[in-house]
This record gives sequence, C-alpha cells and structure tokens, in this order.
Amino acid sequence: MKKRRLLILGILAVAMLPSSCSEDFLDTQPLDKFSADATWGDKALSEAFVFNVYSYLGYGGFEEEGLASITDEAMFTHSGRDINFITEGTLSAAGGFNTRIVPQWNDLFLAVRQANVAIEQLPEATFDDNEAKDRLIGEAHFLRAYYYHELQRYYGSVPIIDRPYGLDEDYSVPRNTYAENVDFVVADLDKAIGLLEGKEENAGRATVLSAMALKSRVLLYAASDLRDGPTASANSSVLGSYSDLDLVAYPSGDRMARWNAAKSAAKAVLDDASGYKLDLTSPASPEEAKSTYVSIAMGGGSSIGDAAAATELLFERTHSPLFTQESQWPLGGIHQGINNGPNGYHNWAGNTPIQQLVDDYVMMDGSKFDWSNPEHAADPYANRDPRFYATILFDGADWKPRPSDVATMDPNDQIQTGSYDDGSGGVIPGIDTRDSPIENWNGSRTGYYVRKFIDADPGVVDNQSSAQVVPWPFLRYTEMVLNYVEASIETGDEGEALSWLNKIRFRAGLPAIAASGTELMDIYRNERRVELAYEEHRYHDARRWMIAAETLGRGIKVMKTTATLKPGMTPLSPYRHDKTVYDYTYNVVDNTENETRTWDDKMYYLPISRDELNRNSSLVQNPGY
Repeated sequence: MKKRRLLILGILAVAMLPSSCSEDFLDTQPLDKFSADATWGDKALSEAFVFNVYSYLGYGGFEEEGLASITDEAMFTHSGRDINFITEGTLSAAGGFNTRIVPQWNDLFLAVRQANVAIEQLPEATFDDNEAKDRLIGEAHFLRAYYYHELQRYYGSVPIIDRPYGLDEDYSVPRNTYAENVDFVVADLDKAIGLLEGKEENAGRATVLSAMALKSRVLLYAASDLRDGPTASANSSVLGSYSDLDLVAYPSGDRMARWNAAKSAAKAVLDDASGYKLDLTSPASPEEAKSTYVSIAMGGGSSIGDAAAATELLFERTHSPLFTQESQWPLGGIHQGINNGPNGYHNWAGNTPIQQLVDDYVMMDGSKFDWSNPEHAADPYANRDPRFYATILFDGADWKPRPSDVATMDPNDQIQTGSYDDGSGGVIPGIDTRDSPIENWNGSRTGYYVRKFIDADPGVVDNQSSAQVVPWPFLRYTEMVLNYVEASIETGDEGEALSWLNKIRFRAGLPAIAASGTELMDIYRNERRVELAYEEHRYHDARRWMIAAETLGRGIKVMKTTATLKPGMTPLSPYRHDKTVYDYTYNVVDNTENETRTWDDKMYYLPISRDELNRNSSLVQNPGY
C-alpha cells in the first residue's frame, strides 16, 4: 500500500488534562488512544477517526515509484526495485515484487475495516450534530466504496465484508462474484450520495460529486471488455480456461444494459457539474491550450495558473504544509519535483516518459506524428499537441532556473538530454544525462523528464529538499467526459460522443473531428491516453480494453539526441540549444537496461498472495497463477 498512515491525533490534548493528587491516577487509560465511548461521543474525535480512513489513500500518484512506470507511459530510472516482476510478466503469489507501486490486498482491507467501524458506530454516536454525523457516515460509505473499487480493479472480485470482525470470528470468507462486488460498491455510493447531499464541501473530503464520479468509473469498468466474460474468454486463453470466471467478470448477461448504465452515470455528473474551459466553439491557441492544461495539473493552485481550473477536481488528495481537517495528510506537500525532475536540478528522474507516449501526441493539425515523414523526423518537437509541452520535458525545452551550483553550466535554463559536438571530435554530455557531472546516477535513461504536476513558477523551489503544494486528482471532471464519450460510442450514440470529445479537443487547441466507427474509437482512446497521462489510468485502461499485449507489453523505446556543428560554426560555451549553430538528429532506440518488457495474460489481474491464501483457505486464486 502506498506510504503514510495517519494516527488519530489527541495525545497532546489528553496529556495536557489537569492532574490530580487523588488515587484517580490509578484508573488510567493509555495516552495514545481513546476509548470507543470517547471517540463516538465527541464530534472532533469521530471526525478524526474518519479522517484516518482517508489516510489509506496515500499520496495518490505522487509516490517515487509511479504506476505510469508499469505502462507504456514511463520507465522507472533506478534498478533494483523489482518493478520488472510486473513489466516482464513474472509475478507470482510468492511475492518478491515491488509492493509500493500497486496497492496491496491486506492494506486495502485494513482501510475497509476502518470504514466498517465508522459505518457501524456513527449511527449510534452520541455527539449532538446530526448533520455532521450524516456527513461522516456518507464519507465512510464513499471511502469503503473507493477501497473496494481499488481491490476490484487490481484483483477482480473480493470477499464482501460489510462489518468489522471481532477477534474470535472465522475469517475464512470466500470471494463474492464480480457482479456482487459491483452492486455492493454502487449501493455504497448511492448511500453516500444521499447522505452527502447539501453538505458543505471541503477540498480533500468526499462530496456528492465525488460519489457520482466514482460510480461513473465503476460502471464504465464493469461494461468493458475485460469484465464481459464471453469477450474476455474469446480474447484470452488464460481467462477462457478459468473455471471461476464469475470472480473476475460477468459470465453472461445484458452487456448493452451495462454500457447504458455507465453512460447514464457519467451524464449525471456532466449535468450536475461543469468542467474547465469546455465551452469553446473553436480550438484554443497553442499558448492558451498549454496554459489551460498546466492550470488543470496544478489544480488551480499555482501562481502562474488559473484558480478556476480547480473546478476540474471532483475528489482530490489535498497537499498542505499544515495538518488540517481538509487535507488530513501530515508532513506537508509532495516531492513531485525531486521524484521526477531532471538530475541537473538535483532531482531523481524517477518515472521518465518513454518514446511511445511522446509519439502518441498528434500534430497541431490533428494528424498523427510519423517518423517516416522527413519534416517530423527532422524536428519532432515542433507543432505538437499543446498538452505535450505541458506534460513532457525534452532536449532543448525551457525550464526553471538552475540551482546555484549548476547555473553557470546552463544560464539558459534549458533541458539538456543530448550529446553536443565540442568542436574537437568529441562530445559534451548534457547536464541532464547519465553522463552529466551532476548526479549522473539520477539521469534519465529515456531522454525525457516529466513536466506535468511540477510547478513551473520560478519562485517555487521543487528541487532538492523542498516540497510543492499540488493536489492529486483522484477523480476529475474531464475523466467523466471521457467516460461519457466511451459509453456513447459503445451504445451507438456517435453524435453525442463527437460533441463532447470535440469539447476536449478545442480546449487542447486541436481541430474538431468527424470520425465514426473504429476510427472514432481509436481517436477517443488516444485522447484519453494523452489527456489523462500520468494520472494512473493507462494501466487500467489498457487492461480493461484488453490491448495490454500491444501496449503495456511492448518494449521500451527511448530517444538519443545528438547535435553536430554546422560548417564553419564553433561550439557554444556554455552550451545552449541553437538550431543556427547545430544540426540536431534524433534516433529512437530500444532500452532493456532495467527490464525487458513482455505481456502474460495472467497479468490482467494481480495474484492473491500466498500469505492471504494461507490465512483464508476459502479464497480462490486468480487465473494463471
């Protein structure tokens, strides 16, 4: 499970109670916890308990090892993290793989148990604020649904446990069917919607729209290829030979009804909320489109962005340097800059973009990028989808001021991931490469770095030890638009799909499309890929569409950039990107330094660990393990 577990606070408050010289001191309670009566008899303590349930969400996608790095979005730079157990398809129930990059069964069930305690206790809570009580119960139902949703999308169906078990109970509980799991989560979300209706909204806490949005996602997944038993069986011999198919999919039933349910759930969100700049009637300018995407990634919180972009966030992990009731995650902001930024800024280059993602950003006119096109190949970073420039740092891209000890090497503040002619038959390695004089072990292996979610304001220091304050988008409005587009295509309502898809394209600065059939679906899937890049969707989308073999399983391609002096020119010192001085060549090559990616159909689901199987003999293992 992702890091950080929040302890219920109150130790200091208890410790500061007036002391007494009577023998009452012999009748004491531990100072690091409260009794159940005290917790559920006090509004603040009840809130603290529910806030603790939020803590199991961790830092979202702002961990050092991101979910992007087990997809065709990114490669994790550093070796020895056992990520290859997933990307090479060698995962087993015995364990040994990286347990930080995906949420773990046991940790998610710990979160479920805490939510169950709250759901059981809060109706009988004795503090005098029924509105606050209803809100907390609604949040607990939402959180239980969220953790069950996480279990289902990684592991398939799981045992439905709707109450906290006691110490002497039998924990041997079989897995419910996938259909029962979906129904349970939807019922929880419907309860949350009713209880949260009309309640005050605070950033980082569940709202009516949070619950509606999660319902949209759950129903979209339920309608997808991987969850339709006949489709999944036809596409995979591993799933086709699995004798307990109802644990991971609907073995039969009305699939079109499931798509219509997904469509209705998404539309409900679109009707009750509004996104950011989705009302344009023509494409935005490239500059405006890039600025808009940056503002969305910053959650409206950057001094260089637009605060109105916060309307995109339907459920977020708030990042605050203070511990507040709204954020509930201690220890301040997240080191997104240091985790993923360039080594020439003393950052760690964690989850660097790979060439396959770069190539999927279309040209400004909406056409595909094509290496066989001489104009594209000669200048591959020109005239691309503006979201590319807001997501990825490439050789020659402008970035923030360098740290003081690096500034003299690069006073121009440009990303340097290439090799540059020194005029004497040798080359000068870029400051942000693995041959750099600056922490070369933290250099990118792919020739790229992440730009998205990192504050570009020069006044915000995100290198070295400083954290930045950026929210993580667990659920956002544009995902709901994309969900609606997909469900509309699947139900034959292509006119509605085009209308909403073009809203996203106009905001991104791209022209409208008028495609249909397979072409429309392909364009939609690529739009979803680039719009939601690095937001922990690709891993799940590629699997539910059952295109993992040709996406997640394909090898890693990276960029090698070289600059050769033009005739009669002398090298620039210090170096800067300059097409009047250098001829640049761009070579795409394979990289197998850390992993040799492949796909095995058993990877459509994670294995239930051997420890869990030993603890609960009623569990049935997932297919292929």
